[in-house]
Amino acid sequence: MANGFLQQLPKDRATFDIFFRRVPDEGSFVIAAGLQQVVGELQKLHFDASDIAYFKQLKLYDEAFIDYLANFKLDCEITAVPEGTPIFPREPLMTIEGPLVQVQMLETLVLNILNHQSLIATKARRINYAAAGRPVMEFGARRAQGPDSATYGARAAIIGGCSSTSNVLAAKQFQIPAAGTMAHSWVEAFDDELTAFQKWAEIYPDNSALLVDTYDVLKSGIPNAIKVFQQLVATGHQPVGIRIDSGDIGYLTKKARQMLDQAGFMQAKITVSNALDENVITALLQEQAPIDNFGIGEKLITSSSSPVLSGVYKMAAIERDGRIIPKIKISGSREKITLPGRKRTYRLFYPGTDKAFADVIALADERIDGRPLEVINSDPLSVKNPTVIQDFDARELQQTVNLAQSTDKSVFEIQRFSKGRLAQLPDETQRLTNPDRYMVFMSKSLADLQQALLDQRL
Repeated sequence: MANGFLQQLPKDRATFDIFFRRVPDEGSFVIAAGLQQVVGELQKLHFDASDIAYFKQLKLYDEAFIDYLANFKLDCEITAVPEGTPIFPREPLMTIEGPLVQVQMLETLVLNILNHQSLIATKARRINYAAAGRPVMEFGARRAQGPDSATYGARAAIIGGCSSTSNVLAAKQFQIPAAGTMAHSWVEAFDDELTAFQKWAEIYPDNSALLVDTYDVLKSGIPNAIKVFQQLVATGHQPVGIRIDSGDIGYLTKKARQMLDQAGFMQAKITVSNALDENVITALLQEQAPIDNFGIGEKLITSSSSPVLSGVYKMAAIERDGRIIPKIKISGSREKITLPGRKRTYRLFYPGTDKAFADVIALADERIDGRPLEVINSDPLSVKNPTVIQDFDARELQQTVNLAQSTDKSVFEIQRFSKGRLAQLPDETQRLTNPDRYMVFMSKSLADLQQALLDQRL
């Protein structure tokens, strides 16, 4: 396509929007993530001699296009919602404008990054919401779909609220606390469980979190852990606690808490793992399981209950001979009809407050400044009755991205930003089951443009 565009429409510029239509796990919103990696990849985008040789070998491209790639220089402008922002269906989370040949080439790269990291950040937000303030450790590296998914998935998990990761590469690369405990193989490698615990405590006297379910949690694991904790205290150290990775977690944690408290170890933490997700966590906490920390692996790093964020990359406008021409994609399914033209998205707040009540997608040249605004529900399946909203403060969601500068914000800065933006949304939109619908409108002008293009094409 890029080769063809260079031949047929070499002077055209285009605007493409990246957005999604559906939220994973029947949630209300998606946490935007991956912008930092997109910027890093675009900053170093080039084609070296081996790439050029390969393209020539394919015999698919003309010589002018090969030369274009050999001398490639990115000439695109990007706006995007900041990482950590909760966004809703059909709202552009990124817009790319530039030469048609270039913006088309970026499609797969940008979608791959934004779809993956936004998916994992969204799943992590759900899991951390269920954990109700208890630390969640990301434990998923061995179940991720490859090393990059493990590493950048860990980054996205922190954006979504996790506190640490067992992925040491991600911990190093993104300055995330590294966390983990012994595995069952440590216990099995020694002649007995008590010796295994004692040897661990010798090496890590101030970081003794003992895995107690290798043989029997209540008959051997907890009693042996208590013996080692007593030895640690006698030598001036404080035990961290225990981890349970199998069995009836609710029942076992209650019994373990009783045994630890009776032995005088009220401060010892109980960490649980073993195929947990937001639904299991909710059930455990509803039955008042005394859990202090969660280690979440495969169901977080793969978002296994809803493993795809179907973000799309759609043309919104063409600039030809100095004229902006809005473009639309039409489908027999109303959900797939796109919003045409260059646009801006605004979050609307009650005047003088930090409480949002709706978003509006408008044309880029519209003034959204608190005056009465005629809008239409952006849900393609809704009844298209215009309504007027007034008395609001409007804040634009997308910001200009400077590709010449680093965007290396700390991942915990992004997490704090995300929590602040989540606090602006109504509580009802954040619950995990049957969240209330947050209203996303399109301006009457945008709706009229969409309908005019539909009438033109049908």
